[in-house]
Amino acid sequence: MSMDQLLTVMQRLRDPQGGCAWDLEQTMRSIVPHTLEEAFEVADAIERDDVAAVRDELGDLLYQVVFLARIAEETGQFNFDDVARAIADKLVRRHPHVFGETQDLTAEQQTQAWEGYKQSERAEAGEQGTLAGVARSLPALTRAVKLGKRAARVHFDWPDASHMRAKLDEELGEFEETLRERQSVERQSEELGDLLFVVANWARHLKLDPEAALRQANTKFESRFRCMESFARDRGLVLEQLDLEAWEALWREAKIAEKTVKTAAETA
Repeated sequence: MSMDQLLTVMQRLRDPQGGCAWDLEQTMRSIVPHTLEEAFEVADAIERDDVAAVRDELGDLLYQVVFLARIAEETGQFNFDDVARAIADKLVRRHPHVFGETQDLTAEQQTQAWEGYKQSERAEAGEQGTLAGVARSLPALTRAVKLGKRAARVHFDWPDASHMRAKLDEELGEFEETLRERQSVERQSEELGDLLFVVANWARHLKLDPEAALRQANTKFESRFRCMESFARDRGLVLEQLDLEAWEALWREAKIAEKTVKTAAETA
């Protein structure tokens, strides 16, 4: 009933007679940024352990799916039922050990099998090449890892994390060279990209998620900066007038305060 209600609301919003002007103006392409934003907001709510927010953000993300399906339905391409049926069929097809043959698989074996099914499906769809199907719209660090994983399947990869570390030094040196020689912004950007690509795949070899790590670093920086602002405000300091030494002192205080709060939470 709730799903039917949402589909009805979406149909009303897109009704040329009395619908919402903004909703009526949207196309699949214009909706993409909103869909990506909602997916990231789901991830953020989960990382904050905010259950109520997770529920609300999942609703917002589901709305994006319904919106895109409605636009497609209006042009006779497919509808929401087609979307739901396709993913249900795909899940059954990719889990024969659950819905077909009786076979116990470990999580690792299922991951390998899943990738095999995906590869076969890409081939059937005419997508050729080792790197086929790695979406360009993925966050850059995540896409770098996926490209690295795909290349590794045909043994185009660094042997281990230690070799990646040496490659990181090499790329850092090449990037610094563009700075020393004051090369063009384009060359500096290119070498910086190479450096970030290596960092992402170094993380892959270390079994770390660079995208999640950077999100965590962003959150930590934001928290510490807000803490510094609070300290400065309590002391009547003007942020724009602080020198590097004053900022460093506030940063150290914020780190200590952060550690104190974390310790208190762990011992509570």
